[in-house]
Amino acid sequence: MENLYSLTAHALKELMKKDGLNPSKISEDVFGRIEAVDGRVKAIVRVNKSKFSNTKSSGKLSGIPILIKDNICVKDEETTCASKILEGFRPPYDATVVKKLEEAGAVLIGKANMDEFAFGSSCETSCYGPTKNPWDLGRIPGGSSGGSAAAVAADETILALGSDTGGSIRQPAALCGVVGLKPTYGRVSRYGLIAFASSLDQIGPITKDVEDAALLLGVIAGHDEMDSTSVDIPVPDYTKSLVKDVKGMRVGVPKEYFIKGIDKEVDEAVKKAIGLLKSLGAKVAEISLPHTEYAVSAYYIVGPAEASSNLARFDGVQYGLRADRPEDMIDMYVKTRSKGFGDEAKRRILLGTYCLSTGYYDAYYLKAQKIRTRIKEDFESAFKACDCIITPTTPSPAFKIGEKTNDPLSMYLSDIFTIPANLAGIPAISIPCGFSKDGLPIGLQILAKPFDEETIFRAAYTFEQSTEYHKRKPEL
Repeated sequence: MENLYSLTAHALKELMKKDGLNPSKISEDVFGRIEAVDGRVKAIVRVNKSKFSNTKSSGKLSGIPILIKDNICVKDEETTCASKILEGFRPPYDATVVKKLEEAGAVLIGKANMDEFAFGSSCETSCYGPTKNPWDLGRIPGGSSGGSAAAVAADETILALGSDTGGSIRQPAALCGVVGLKPTYGRVSRYGLIAFASSLDQIGPITKDVEDAALLLGVIAGHDEMDSTSVDIPVPDYTKSLVKDVKGMRVGVPKEYFIKGIDKEVDEAVKKAIGLLKSLGAKVAEISLPHTEYAVSAYYIVGPAEASSNLARFDGVQYGLRADRPEDMIDMYVKTRSKGFGDEAKRRILLGTYCLSTGYYDAYYLKAQKIRTRIKEDFESAFKACDCIITPTTPSPAFKIGEKTNDPLSMYLSDIFTIPANLAGIPAISIPCGFSKDGLPIGLQILAKPFDEETIFRAAYTFEQSTEYHKRKPEL
């Protein structure tokens, strides 16, 4: 039998159903894999062999191991957002998605590494050190959900959850050759997700194939009274959207996403993928999203502004780290935050506070919100003429560790193709669509109108079932 850790959740469910596979064997196999490879990959910050047992034998994810990003609260389990300032913090409650996973019988095996407070595109800003890309241990896995994506790619877990503020699920999924979905804003409860930017953050699945993504989203999606941004609309059975058929589907290809500077191999792989969908019966047409060029600028005002507000609570009073022997209250705040936050967190707090300050709010934050509205309107107009939009996920394959740490602006541009979906609140997925000559994965992004994840799954599943990219594994 093939190693259990290398299988998908739906394949394991089939083995449990037909062959009577003991769920405990799956966890044992996965923990063995973690011990064998995570010393090199560094995807996991805490392993938990005792949190959940397989009590729901009939649950949709009964016995399936899942890894949780370290910014999602698990009751009584250390949750730090990969930051020194939350050292020792143990939430007194479970995030809603964790409760849903428990009800579905999933086995929570630990916490995944991430960029500190989700600030980053490379998983290098973590207080635990960088995660490595399983395809090349000298390269980044992407961020901020780099630990979740790397763990799925390295078969250290069957499923994983990440969070996506500007591409933090899709970008690492693309660079690690796995599937990553950012659901529509409001589709999945954010209760228990430690916020980066509250109007942008969304929890979503990172999986080995599209079917697992549909299965996992079906478990975690739904209205939650504990989250005021959660939308009260029915959750469909996403697995019914897994149909290998795109005949007549209208696919838009925005000219603004194929820009000067995009890696040649990424450009070729994505255009080849679009050609394949066209050959399968999709109707492909060029479209325009004219305000795309302003997306990064708007995001890096809105995101840091909301972050500076959200991170104000971490001051040494209620959570985690507190500076030793402060002279007074102000000295405690300054020393705690200076010691607890890393460079990128400090950079974004400063930038956000500046944008919200008197005299600059209208010039920066308000203007960025107006641009955000225009970007949303661009998508609304585009979806009148097409069912889904296809773009590259990232402008290049994974870059080398340390290559961009001293160049924040260059790092920020890593999310240039993923940020618009967050600003507009629409769903988007990244799936593998090729490899570079160096053997590095390349991702294809598919976007659809709000709450139309079903169209995304249909297009993604059709492409996946017509190719072999998702079956390739890194050699570790």
